[in-house]
Amino acid sequence: MKETTRMAFADPGKPQQGGLESLAIRVTNWSERWFPDSYIFAAIAVVVVALGAMLVGAPAPAVAKAFGDGFWSLIPFTMQMAVVAIAGYVVAVSPPASMLIARLASLPRTARGAVAFVALVSLLTSLLNWAISLIFSGLLVRAIARRGGLRVDYRAASAAAYLGMGATWALGLSSSAAQLQANPASLPKSLLDITGVIPFAETIFLWQSMAMTAVLIVASLLIAYFSAPTEERARTAADMGVDLNDADEGVARPSRPGEWLEYSPLLTLALVAMGASWLYQEFSAKDPILAISNLNTYNFLFLLLGMLLNWRPKRFLRAVARSVPSTSGVLIQFPLYGGIAFILTKATGVDGATLSHHLASAFVSMATTESFSAVMGVYSAVLGFFVPSGGGKWIIEAPYVMHAANELQVHLGWAVQVYNAAEALPNLINPFWMLPLLGVLGIRAKDVVGFTFTQLLVHTPLVLLMLWAFATTLPYHPPVMP
Repeated sequence: MKETTRMAFADPGKPQQGGLESLAIRVTNWSERWFPDSYIFAAIAVVVVALGAMLVGAPAPAVAKAFGDGFWSLIPFTMQMAVVAIAGYVVAVSPPASMLIARLASLPRTARGAVAFVALVSLLTSLLNWAISLIFSGLLVRAIARRGGLRVDYRAASAAAYLGMGATWALGLSSSAAQLQANPASLPKSLLDITGVIPFAETIFLWQSMAMTAVLIVASLLIAYFSAPTEERARTAADMGVDLNDADEGVARPSRPGEWLEYSPLLTLALVAMGASWLYQEFSAKDPILAISNLNTYNFLFLLLGMLLNWRPKRFLRAVARSVPSTSGVLIQFPLYGGIAFILTKATGVDGATLSHHLASAFVSMATTESFSAVMGVYSAVLGFFVPSGGGKWIIEAPYVMHAANELQVHLGWAVQVYNAAEALPNLINPFWMLPLLGVLGIRAKDVVGFTFTQLLVHTPLVLLMLWAFATTLPYHPPVMP
């Protein structure tokens, strides 16, 4: 009775931990304690797939050959995805972006409004570039936290900064699966034979996909607003011991004649002028949607923008150097995914069938044309928690998932979007993609996962329902070869 009375009259100035937040923190603490690095999961996946191929009759030497043949098959895409991260970071930390962040930070008038505003920025920028979304939104949270007059809950605002990665990024321009499917040069030949080329017009620019994106944005904003603690119950950055002082590196003057060009914008302007001319010709000669679907063009555009916004080569190179560590997972894990893709599609058993064929048959037996989207969504979301890599995981799943989509006559572009929408769900509670943002914010995953887990509880049924409903509006078309 006394305990109940103490809880009922608890100090409203101290945040009370709700049941969902408590559960989410326990789950995250467990994963941080027991889950190894994502590279370990990729290595385990290689072993499991190899054993699976041998179980269906593929000889061990054939499995080893497929692994070695496929190991370097994703090198172009690996480099492309690394540049996505680098270019996004370079743009986000440029001086004009910093000025924009300061202006945006002055707009919110209430603590809850500030959390919802950060969520909106994160969700919208993620449709353009996931790396920009993470870094830009994180810096926005720090700028808002430095403001006087508002007691914004730093945990809720930080979680809001991550919503783009957990809700909408895979439905936007930097979607790994959509980019991969739109670029035949980046696709392994074995996968291209199954899926054909699927342009953006058949994936992220479908009206069904854009409608789903709009619904997720609205739902995320509402949850972010109403789950944020009020000012009386907020834990600010100061309460959490976070240092919000950002050292201004500025731009020093050259100390010797050989450094003059490093600090001069002349070479930057020359490179940007040539690049802009090429972009003008590219977009003039092609459908703009087709032009931006090319990942090389997409990266070229953002690298040029990064050069221009940083103005001086010295500042640009410094930003690139700081961004490189975020690409380590992509660089070392994608070759393993390439090896997995070849084992799935090249190592044949005694019956002449590959492991991909057997998995597709099992998938077809479990799903119907009507239930495919929901079944695939659940499967992809679960696997995504263990293999947190949009592009790499697509290489693993696509051979048998898209084979099944062809068998069941499901719209192939929508099958890609089913993957995209479902694959983002586990990001809400998986610390892997949080790491760059948490580094900017100076906190740990356990500080934000209570709020992102609340989002997950609503997003999961909502996403699965929309995937199933919109699938009924799309007809099947056979693969289109380049």
